[in-house]
Amino acid sequence: MSNRAYYSATINEFLGTSSNAIRGEIGKYHSQDVVHQQTSAWESQIEILQTQLKNFQNGYICFELLIPRMGKRADAVLIIDGIIFVLEFKVGESQYKTADLRQAQGYALDLNCFHEASHNRVIIPILVSTKGLSIDFSLDKRVVGVTDTIKANSENLAFIINSCLLIYTSQEKLNPFDWLKSQYKPTPTIIEAAQALYNNHDVKEIARSDADAVNLAETADRLNDIIHQSRLLKKKTICFVTGVPGAGKTLVGLQIATTHNNSQDEEHAVFLSGNGPLVDVLREALAKDRSKAKNATNNNKQQSISDARRETASFIQNIHHFRDDALKDKTRPPIEKVVIFDEAQRAWNQQKTSKFMRDKRNQDNFHQSEPEFLISVMDRHTDWCVIIALIGGGQEINDGEAGLNGWFSALNKSFDKWNIYYSDKLKQREYAGGDVDITLLEKTRSHSEVSLHLSTSMRSFRAEKLSHFVHYLIHNNATSAKFEYQQIADKYPIYITRDLSKAKVWVKSKVKGFESSGLIASSGAKRLKATGIFVDNKIEAEKWFLNDPDDVRSSHFLEDVATEFIVQGLELDWSIIAWDADYRHNGKSFEHWNFRGARWEQIKLDDKQRYLENTYRVLLTRARQGMIIYIPLGNIKDTTRSSDFYDNTYRYLQACGLNELNFV
Repeated sequence: MSNRAYYSATINEFLGTSSNAIRGEIGKYHSQDVVHQQTSAWESQIEILQTQLKNFQNGYICFELLIPRMGKRADAVLIIDGIIFVLEFKVGESQYKTADLRQAQGYALDLNCFHEASHNRVIIPILVSTKGLSIDFSLDKRVVGVTDTIKANSENLAFIINSCLLIYTSQEKLNPFDWLKSQYKPTPTIIEAAQALYNNHDVKEIARSDADAVNLAETADRLNDIIHQSRLLKKKTICFVTGVPGAGKTLVGLQIATTHNNSQDEEHAVFLSGNGPLVDVLREALAKDRSKAKNATNNNKQQSISDARRETASFIQNIHHFRDDALKDKTRPPIEKVVIFDEAQRAWNQQKTSKFMRDKRNQDNFHQSEPEFLISVMDRHTDWCVIIALIGGGQEINDGEAGLNGWFSALNKSFDKWNIYYSDKLKQREYAGGDVDITLLEKTRSHSEVSLHLSTSMRSFRAEKLSHFVHYLIHNNATSAKFEYQQIADKYPIYITRDLSKAKVWVKSKVKGFESSGLIASSGAKRLKATGIFVDNKIEAEKWFLNDPDDVRSSHFLEDVATEFIVQGLELDWSIIAWDADYRHNGKSFEHWNFRGARWEQIKLDDKQRYLENTYRVLLTRARQGMIIYIPLGNIKDTTRSSDFYDNTYRYLQACGLNELNFV
């Protein structure tokens, strides 16, 4: 069954198999260390179900059922008399918690929305809090689809299942083997919703609608032309789209995906990203707007936010889930003919990919980089396909990222018949890096396209030249940085301060209406802890970016700090950048440091130095309207926070044209 379920069998077979054997089968496929608590939970689930299912021997059971491309597994799924029961267990729990009820409902909705064989079926989610009280329930027998979540315990599950079967009689039979093999496909309503949102400029957390979008339209139109010609001429094509930070590469990707929005169409597309926080925030932002838009136009047919989340989760997918799904069947091409890879330069190199596949997926013979594998997946199509690789400049911020070299090497090695489209900007070091062989771009199957570069920053809509200022600042050119800032200072305020509380007051005074603000810092800024800024604290990106301003988890509170890994690809209107001694100026040039244990260690490797520089590039290009940079005073009594670490950086930023905040 391609591990779609860690264990699956007829209920009759399940009842006749020992608990140890079933538990062993489940644990064999588990991708993480199977801790005692998890093993104990499986044992309890098996014991409860073998007791409660004695009178339902004609059904079928699955444990740990995978919902492909969504990265989730349901505890157990039963198929009995054509009805699908989705069971979420909370072993030892006496309460029916709201979050757990939503979880069970969510799995059922995923099946209903995305799984072909589950369409038009009655799907009943059940939360089994094993020590919970017996709760009465009622179901509308006219419902086709997902019912309300039923609350069950370890002793009344059989009664509940039997009651449901009596309510929903005469259901069409369902072959469990065909059901397990059935594909998940994005539904047109998801893509149509995203298209409507994009046209109305409602995704405010992703880009500003008041920027000049001519470049975006030209790029999207040209990509649509390339897709169409590739289909007509039966060619396999890869397009490299470059852009300055905040230029709207993500929006172009979403536009292409929503233009080709029919899962039955040959030009069906999907937007993929390996940036987990970006995926989470995009999904949530689109879901919230989708729900509001639909509820506003359908007074008698409300759509819950949970429904909208299911939809956006299909339209925008995690690239690692896409990869894992492709590994289930190594010959079948994906249903999409067009895939958009966001921040493609961050795809993993061979070493990192092989290590991950060995450690996390138990595959010892995986010897491809992520770009090579992803191209090979699309190359399974026998006629045509298109890959759109969105490339950001100076965006590599982590070890194991292949950069453009990973894509070029893969194309040269194994896919030399693919057509390549790119802009000349791709040859610049900002995009190509210093170790990329760009001679591939001179071959006859390569085509240079001016329109495949996005030159206008939409994030800093008041200051299109912000990226130039940041470039010079990062690369120790204070004179050029000052010149660039003078061009934008009246439109885009940037201040420096040694007082964090003053920075917060200033930012809060600038925010108007629905504008966003937040506190951000490098993940290596470990000594900001002394000032009350904890970069190691875990935050949920979608809550930080999207929750209401009166929610303490939101960015607006300026309490939880987000690092480059949270904010990359996203933006704020106003930001506070807390600058630590990891990237410090010594009066002549920048130095690169890493805080390990109880002391700073200087970074010598070129790659790691570049990652740190890019970290600060990401931080300095997040704000759309303005920012303030907070540089601590340091402490003469703390050798890890010497004043010299910070004073020289402060003076350098002054030399770049930035003024001290004189705001009371």
